[in-house]
Amino acid sequence: MSKSVLVIDDSPSIRRMVAMTLGAAGYSVTEADDGKTGLMRASDSRFDMIITDQNMPGMTGLEFIKAFRSDPSNRGVPILFLSTDTDGTLKNAARDAGALGWLAKPFEPPRLLAVTSKVLGG
Repeated sequence: MSKSVLVIDDSPSIRRMVAMTLGAAGYSVTEADDGKTGLMRASDSRFDMIITDQNMPGMTGLEFIKAFRSDPSNRGVPILFLSTDTDGTLKNAARDAGALGWLAKPFEPPRLLAVTSKVLGG
């Protein structure tokens, strides 16, 4: 069974790029266009990893992480932050909220695959 990844980003082109990259590598990808929808999808299904953007309408990536991590059963799910914002303060806030790592946009597909493979163990 393939590993499942939830991708949360308000940019259709970024979601499509992530989904195509991970899908071609055999991962099962579910998409959400904002943090609220992502939280709803994450409560409906269990994912092996979540990738979230920061700047989205309705609920930012940081707000998503805090809400997701407020449920103790979600503590073991790795979250990667994918954002154009490379501010160190935001990176630290994301880690403090429960993100495992950070990828800057624009990303290189091989880098996304390498990080995903490392996080998911293969």
